[in-house]
Amino acid sequence: MWHCIAAFIINFRIFLLILLLGITVFMGFQATKVRLSYDSTGAIPTDNPKYQEYQEFKKQFGQDGTMMVVGVQTAHFFEPAFFNAYNQLVLQLQKSYAIDNVFSIPTAINLVKDTVNNRLKAEKISAAVAANGNTDSLSTIFLNLPFYKGLLYNAETKAYLMALYINKDKLATKERKRIIKDVVNLCESFGKSQSIEMHYSGLPYIRTQVGNKIEAEMKFFLMLSLILTAIILLLFFRSASAVFASMIVVAVGVVWSVGTMTLLNYQITLLTALIPPLIVVIGIPNCVYFLNKYHSEYSKHGNKIKSLLRMVDRMGIVTLFTNLTAAIGFGVFFFTKSKILKEFGLIAGVNIMSLFIISLVFLPALFSYLPAPKSRHTHYLESRWLHKLLATITNWVFLQRKWIYIISGLVALISLIGVAKLKTVGYVVDDLPKKDKIYTDLKFFEKHFHGVMPLEIVIDTKRKNGAVSLPMMQKIDQLGISLASYKELGHPLSFVDGVKFARQAYYDGDSSSYGVPNMMDGAFIQPYLRAKPNESVNTGGDMFAKLLTTFMDSTKQKTRISINMEDIGSVKLPILLDSIRPITYELFDTSKYKVTFTGSSIIFLEGGKFIIHSLRDSLILAFIMIFGCMIALFYSWRILLISFTVNIIPLLATAGIMGWMGIPIKPSTVLVFSVALGITIDVTIRFLVSYKHELDRYNDDVPKTVRHTIYDTGLSIIYTSLILIVGFGVFALSNFEGTKSLGLLTSFTLLLAMLTNLTLQPAMLLWLNKAGRDNASSTKWLEDTDDEEDQSNLNP
Repeated sequence: MWHCIAAFIINFRIFLLILLLGITVFMGFQATKVRLSYDSTGAIPTDNPKYQEYQEFKKQFGQDGTMMVVGVQTAHFFEPAFFNAYNQLVLQLQKSYAIDNVFSIPTAINLVKDTVNNRLKAEKISAAVAANGNTDSLSTIFLNLPFYKGLLYNAETKAYLMALYINKDKLATKERKRIIKDVVNLCESFGKSQSIEMHYSGLPYIRTQVGNKIEAEMKFFLMLSLILTAIILLLFFRSASAVFASMIVVAVGVVWSVGTMTLLNYQITLLTALIPPLIVVIGIPNCVYFLNKYHSEYSKHGNKIKSLLRMVDRMGIVTLFTNLTAAIGFGVFFFTKSKILKEFGLIAGVNIMSLFIISLVFLPALFSYLPAPKSRHTHYLESRWLHKLLATITNWVFLQRKWIYIISGLVALISLIGVAKLKTVGYVVDDLPKKDKIYTDLKFFEKHFHGVMPLEIVIDTKRKNGAVSLPMMQKIDQLGISLASYKELGHPLSFVDGVKFARQAYYDGDSSSYGVPNMMDGAFIQPYLRAKPNESVNTGGDMFAKLLTTFMDSTKQKTRISINMEDIGSVKLPILLDSIRPITYELFDTSKYKVTFTGSSIIFLEGGKFIIHSLRDSLILAFIMIFGCMIALFYSWRILLISFTVNIIPLLATAGIMGWMGIPIKPSTVLVFSVALGITIDVTIRFLVSYKHELDRYNDDVPKTVRHTIYDTGLSIIYTSLILIVGFGVFALSNFEGTKSLGLLTSFTLLLAMLTNLTLQPAMLLWLNKAGRDNASSTKWLEDTDDEEDQSNLNP
């Protein structure tokens, strides 16, 4: 079959090259339309209860992740020069078409009782400054309002916060990059003029800045991986045409992969951004396998067309299965319930198989038109240092097998101890380095305001108007007081805080009156909270009406308590919630109330936890599918045992190193195992296919076959492993700790896999030879094709 495929490619090469060009142009056009994703809910399946609770929350109360915060720390905030400049900054930000509201000290209001009209008037605190330029009175008034304490300022540390509520529809478009950039530019200009450092955070800011870094890194790693692999190929083949052809193969693969994202209506995420560089890294070994066979065949008989036919005939099945196992390693993610894993698995799996087709068609077609290889192009086949290295490996396999077993056993034992030390933890920004401004600014807000990550508690009273009863308000206030005692949580905010603010205004601004109305004064305060027809928007009644809309549903049956919290991670968050629930349920009996804990923070961390579990399950599935391919390929349980042992030790060692070095299990690091398994098994297949092919040639003499196989495959295995190690190693330059770990750990796994495949694998073949050789029928598909058949299938 493979001989016929080889002949077909040579005979119809012009048509096939034009077809490849046409598909690539189409995919290139599609690739120009790919977009970045800023959605944090894609990791969690839509049938997950927490996801459904969050969607219900957004339906009733709106998006919770639209707030960006800007912070400063200064003892001169209320000095005229600084405050006026700060006020101008707020005015400029309010003019932005994308910002719905700016919550800050200059825009803060004070409620004043109007006894004539029985209402509360809302007056801007900064109006007094505009009138007389005196900020002393503003400071006195503002600091006497407990409503804003912990929300807009920290009196002890002199830190001040401005909250920008960005339009949720604008955040869902590519305009968000420009919106965030414009906000930062305005604030940085203010900071520079006042010689003060500006701090930024909030989910819109974090997601946008992380998205920008992903986009930049995707381009950087793509170019770097192309350059490094080109250099390695040039050193290997000493042929510009070989390098050029290989670069075209992977470039076409990259274009197809990005184009596929658009065709499937997928966007670039932190995971799918890795695919183009991965395509480069995985595509190059295809080229090495094919070209190495082409050169070795040509060096035997000097017939170019015959060498190309032999290249496809001999390496087609090998490359098919190596690409198939790599595609399985990635493709199993498609069978998870996580949206982003499904997308990553499908795009990676499909395009790895596309790489096989591209290299299978393009390389023989192109080289059939190029001049035959010169002696310098095949000189690497006689590399002295490599032959010395292979001779050393062969001596170890034949003379030091016990040491190979002992070292392998020790590595496995030490690794198992390390595995026992593994921990699972994830943070919203844990992939960022500790010195990155996104991270340091987040810590600024955690230090002064206990964080900016949204946590929502929704209370369903199960009856209409149940949320606005006096007992209900007292319970909410009591819960808020309890929550405020947690150092991980910021100031809880609910409609009750507005009621307490109104009560303070009713008692002429006395801060000691800031509290929930009692049975005595509730009836007197209630008329002041009603917005009257044709009433000015600058009234307390209107303010309270808006507060009700924001923190209640239309029937006043459900209400929410909004809390900003620290990024405490996936381990501490469940513990924190478990400590909050008993307090909450004690106040709100579950037989009468339904209490839901939700928010972007919970969804994000729940998604991370789900990804880890999904990757674990997909790794098991990958093992089953890949080794199923091994059985189909070799029909031997002994070969399966060798394959399993040779590939499990590198993965076990990597997990052990993670445990010993304290590298936690999280989505980016657990990805290593499925990726590495799909790639390392390629080397195993390459070695075993050659071994089975040579077994008949040496009359089933296993020692001779093993010795020849080491020399025959060692060269390409070492070079392809080197390319893969360097290709994944470039990820160590990433700004994301997870991506950096992915690169280093995968490179380490591939290095160990190369060693086990060249030492432990042949040693086990020699050992298992005592149990009897495999059935000869398993090699029928690898029978030699005679030279006359090579020529007879070609058109004259």
